[in-house]
Amino acid sequence: MQFVLTGFSHSAGLRVFAFEGIETDRTRTTFSVSADLALSRTHGIRVQDLPLLCLRFLEKQDTSNEARNLTFAEEDMRAYADNCTVEREAAQRKRAPRRNPANTAPRSEWQLPQQRR
Repeated sequence: MQFVLTGFSHSAGLRVFAFEGIETDRTRTTFSVSADLALSRTHGIRVQDLPLLCLRFLEKQDTSNEARNLTFAEEDMRAYADNCTVEREAAQRKRAPRRNPANTAPRSEWQLPQQRR
């Protein structure tokens, strides 16, 4: 099933994203995924990231049952935030430390004139 974001609404501190699930035979089913904005701020998730996170959440769900109204819960947000932290730390470790050149003697572009003897 392929999902398309059709819009969102705001209700009592929740951002509710509306999706349409499109089957291979072109039948369409509506879904909604709610996300608590206060919890998303607590876990450092930006509001502009929520539609894609809710889409990924919906793609992982078993949509064959009757559940059409889902919630992107705190556990899901925590898992996403932990994953981001791990990726950030891995990127920091991957960066090579800066090394000083082997010849550390300071050089000057201007040379003092040599005295003639």
